[in-house]
Amino acid sequence: MPKAKGKNRRQKYSYNLNRKRLYRSARRRAAPRIACSHIRHAWDPTKSVAQNLADMGLAEDPNKAVPIPKKKLLGMEVEGDGRKKIVRKPYVVNEMEYEASLPEKKSNTLSRDLIDYVQYMIQNHGENYKEMARDEKNYYQDTPKQIKRKINVYKNFYPEEYKDFIASLKPEKMDVQ
Repeated sequence: MPKAKGKNRRQKYSYNLNRKRLYRSARRRAAPRIACSHIRHAWDPTKSVAQNLADMGLAEDPNKAVPIPKKKLLGMEVEGDGRKKIVRKPYVVNEMEYEASLPEKKSNTLSRDLIDYVQYMIQNHGENYKEMARDEKNYYQDTPKQIKRKINVYKNFYPEEYKDFIASLKPEKMDVQ
């Protein structure tokens, strides 16, 4: 079947279309994206961004907030440009500081395939990396140094599990009397 005529013709630029107005109206309609849940819950959509941030005790412009006043930010009154600002929602800053002070969880884990691979190599070859490189399970054709590096990564990520695994490999010696 032949193609319909005129379908692959390039579209002409419309000089009469005002793209600035289209962009501005789309930008005005979009609500601000707020990443922090504490700020999102305390946000008042009827107020401006500057008013919302001032109520929470946060700075709208970080360049103006650099000179730190002697009074603490969490107090009821904060002195700024000659005007006194009242922090109406200090709990937002308190919750954000508490969340920032929590220790970070380690989310680094190794894949189950890599763990099985390392355990298989150690179980069958011990510390002989050259034999490991020649093993048929070495699908990615790792060199002895690459295999050693993978084993060291496993040791660093799971030290207790590695010790237990090595202990389980050693045959238990029984005392005979």
